[in-house]
Amino acid sequence: MRVYLAGPDVFHPDAVTLGQRKKELCAQFGLVGVFPLDNDLDLQRLNPHAQGMAIFHANTKLMDECDAVIANMTPFRGPSCDPGTAYEIGYMRGLGKAVLAYSNISTPFTDRSTSLDSLTIEKFDMVDNLMLDGAVVASGFDIITHDAQDPFTDLTAFTECVKRLAQPKP
Repeated sequence: MRVYLAGPDVFHPDAVTLGQRKKELCAQFGLVGVFPLDNDLDLQRLNPHAQGMAIFHANTKLMDECDAVIANMTPFRGPSCDPGTAYEIGYMRGLGKAVLAYSNISTPFTDRSTSLDSLTIEKFDMVDNLMLDGAVVASGFDIITHDAQDPFTDLTAFTECVKRLAQPKP
């Protein structure tokens, strides 16, 4: 089973090593981890917009070739998960593929959000936006949470997702 490894990990200063660690954990459980940076793209001759589009198309192709996604929903640059990761969760759910997710911060979305205007805040006791939590639950899983000292390198919750995906289905 090929598993797309979604998340803001690609922005980490040591992203390649982090991705390799995740792929090795997948292999220990008989899964093939596919990290977005596995794409071998020559972006040097492209302008920034064309670079972004090339990455989008390459990552979409990787997702199409996978059977499942494990998404890192740890809040990134705000109270919610990385918006690219949110897209990848929805894309994979839309394809009917298994969606697993984790967050290395267990504080509920409502508690992480503050009202900066007169708009209401979701109060559903979920890890993130209801559509993201819903995509994981509708796929037959729950979001694993773990309060990590380093939320962007701790792989405890990720490993739990790998174990759950690798378990034989009844």
